[in-house]
Amino acid sequence: MSASTITSSGLPGRLVRYARVATVLGRFMTRLAGERYLGAGDDGAALARELKDALGRLRGPLVKVAQLLATVPGALPADYVAELMTLQSEAPAMGPTFVRRRMAGELGPDWRRRFPEFDPKAAAAASLGQVHRALGNDGRPLACKLQYPDMDTAVDADLRGLDLALRVLQQYQRALLTGSVRAELEARLREELDYLLEARHMALYRDILRNEPRIAVPEPVPELSTSRLLTMTWLEGEPIQSRIDRAGRERTELAITMFRAWYVPFFEYGVLHGDPHLGNYTVREGGGLNLLDFGCIRVFPPALVAAVIDLYEAVRTGDQALAAQAYRTWGFKNLTREVIEALNVWAQFVYEPLLEDKRQTLGELTGDVHGRETAERVIAELHRAGGVDIPRAFVIMDRAA
Repeated sequence: MSASTITSSGLPGRLVRYARVATVLGRFMTRLAGERYLGAGDDGAALARELKDALGRLRGPLVKVAQLLATVPGALPADYVAELMTLQSEAPAMGPTFVRRRMAGELGPDWRRRFPEFDPKAAAAASLGQVHRALGNDGRPLACKLQYPDMDTAVDADLRGLDLALRVLQQYQRALLTGSVRAELEARLREELDYLLEARHMALYRDILRNEPRIAVPEPVPELSTSRLLTMTWLEGEPIQSRIDRAGRERTELAITMFRAWYVPFFEYGVLHGDPHLGNYTVREGGGLNLLDFGCIRVFPPALVAAVIDLYEAVRTGDQALAAQAYRTWGFKNLTREVIEALNVWAQFVYEPLLEDKRQTLGELTGDVHGRETAERVIAELHRAGGVDIPRAFVIMDRAA
C-alpha cells in the first residue's frame, strides 16, 4: 500500500480524502436511490458487495464506522451486514518500505536497534492499523501495532461522509433516529486512534481479569509505544474461528470463557469491551482465550449497570414498569407503550439465553442464529410507533451484547 492510499496530511489531505469518500458514497447512494427496497433481493446483495469492495480499497476510519453500523440492529439491511462484517479480514497491508518509514517516525531513525528481530510483513491488518511480530531486547516475543498514517485527517473527512450516508439512510427507515449513534461512533473512533489510551485500557483489563486463569491479556511495553504505535507482548493462539465448529466439552468451555471475558468486567467494574469482532480473540493451547484489542472500551456509571440487571429481572418476571424504568435510565425518551413493547422484543431476545441454566444455542431459541428475524420485527414495530432515538450509552452495549 502506498502512502497516498490514505491521505496526505493537513487541509489538502482532508480535501483529497473527502473527495474519495464522496465519490464512493455518491455512486452507492445513486444506485441505492434506484432500489425500490433497501437491500432487497439479488440487486441488494450485489450492491452490498460493491460497497464492501469500494470501502476495502478506500480503507481507513470509514471501514471501522461501517463495521460498527453493521452491528446496530436495523441500521443496515441484512445483505449489508453480512458483507461489511468481512471488511477487517480483507484489508490489504502496508508494504515493508512504508512500514520502516512509519516505525522510524514513531521511535526514531535507530528504531531497529530496539528490536533484535522485526518482521516487516504484517501478521494481521485491520481498518486503522496493522500488527507486526518482533523480539524485544529482553528476549520477549512482541506484537507491534502500527497505525496507518494521517488517521486524524482521515477521520475528519470520513465523518463528513458518514453524515451524508446517514441522512440518506434515514429517508429509507425512520424506526431508528441516528443522531446519537453518530455522536457515539465519533467519540469511540477518535479514542481508537490514541494507542496510549489503548495501552491504559489493556493494563486495566489485565488487572480486572487477573483472577481469570483461562483469559490472557497482553502486557503493554510503554518504552516502545507512542500514541500511534502500541507495542505489547505477543500471545500465541489459533484464530477463534478454527474452534467454533468443534463439538463437546472444548466448545462449551470456550463459550463459558468468552461469557466471563465480557460479563466480569461489565458487572463487577462497569467496563465494557465494545468490539466483539472475532479477529480480536485467539484460543491458546489448552483452550484458554486471548483478548487482543482494547481500542473500543466504554466505562459506564453504576446506575446504568444496575439498569441492565433491572431489565433482566423485568424480562424474567414480566414486570413492564421495571422495564420502562431501565430504558429511561439508559437514556431512552418518549417511551410510549408501543415503543416499550417493541424494545421488550429486543430485550427478550438478548436475555433469553440467560433465563435458564442449561446448554442451549441461539438457533434453538430464535430459529436464526443472528437474530435477523427478531431485529426485523423490532424495527417494524418501532417504525409503527413513530421511531426512537437510540441513546449513546446503548450503541456500544447493544453491539457487544
